[in-house]
Amino acid sequence: MPNWSRRLLLAILASAPALRASAQSPLWTDVVPPDMAFRVEMPSPAERSVAQETEPAHAGPRVAWQARIESQIFDFDHVDYKPGSLAGRDSKDVARELGRGAVDKAFPRPKFHYLRDEAVALEGGWDGYALDIQGDDGQGIVMRTWLVGERLYRLLATYGGDMRSKGAALRFADSFKVSRKR
Repeated sequence: MPNWSRRLLLAILASAPALRASAQSPLWTDVVPPDMAFRVEMPSPAERSVAQETEPAHAGPRVAWQARIESQIFDFDHVDYKPGSLAGRDSKDVARELGRGAVDKAFPRPKFHYLRDEAVALEGGWDGYALDIQGDDGQGIVMRTWLVGERLYRLLATYGGDMRSKGAALRFADSFKVSRKR
């Protein structure tokens, strides 16, 4: 798992006790790049950032968007892999490996409950991995990883111990669409 992912997971763990639902319904916006390769719905405003990746297989920077509803975090990013760097590997295995990363260390059982931990398929036939983890206090994280050609997409949202914030996290994760067909 890249260092930025570990830092994000640690930040989420540190902020977990402060998570709570918003008293107001936030505005949502569609994030769509100029090439229209994908669409994802996020709370507004969604802030875009670009970070150079240090992994040798990456073809370029990691492009990310982050939004918040109070302490609830919504994080979406993508990175392209160099042509052929994933060749010969099963895309289901790659999605699982990149989707799970060091999750077991960051979220040890039985302290955390793995509500969803499975391979999934995105409309259009792309492979992905779904991971929903919840603590004893009802707070949790929804993560999705999608491998579309040589581009990896990651979605992560935290939620508090209430249905409103969990619903917002699931709305975000379920809104992701790509324009490419397999």
